[in-house]
Amino acid sequence: MGIARVTVIFLTLVEGCWMAFDGIRALTVGDYVTPSGPRAGELGPWHYVVESVGIAPRSTLMKIIFVAFGAGWLLIASGLIRRVPWALTGVLWAAVLTLWYLPVGTAFGLIQIALWVLLRRSMVPAP
Repeated sequence: MGIARVTVIFLTLVEGCWMAFDGIRALTVGDYVTPSGPRAGELGPWHYVVESVGIAPRSTLMKIIFVAFGAGWLLIASGLIRRVPWALTGVLWAAVLTLWYLPVGTAFGLIQIALWVLLRRSMVPAP
């Protein structure tokens, strides 16, 4: 299960670094990283999800949520690397809570949940 563990750590680090960076950038510069060209300034599909629950995607609250999720993912990555007991449960919770972040966060979350199942099964002793 070494590949599964390394994959979970990699996805956790990528997601954490990106969300923290994009949230901090949005707080300091005023906006998230967006595409250029004909789709310049457009946010990803995640903005429909957060709008549907009443949060403005470019609000300070949403930018802080990005930073908090990023920091949380990085904390979980640190725990996974150090093999602390709570880290694997943290991956599951964070992966479920990040499913709103379409499309990348959703894809990463589904992969992390599937790998979590594999990792948990490998940790449970056979009867």
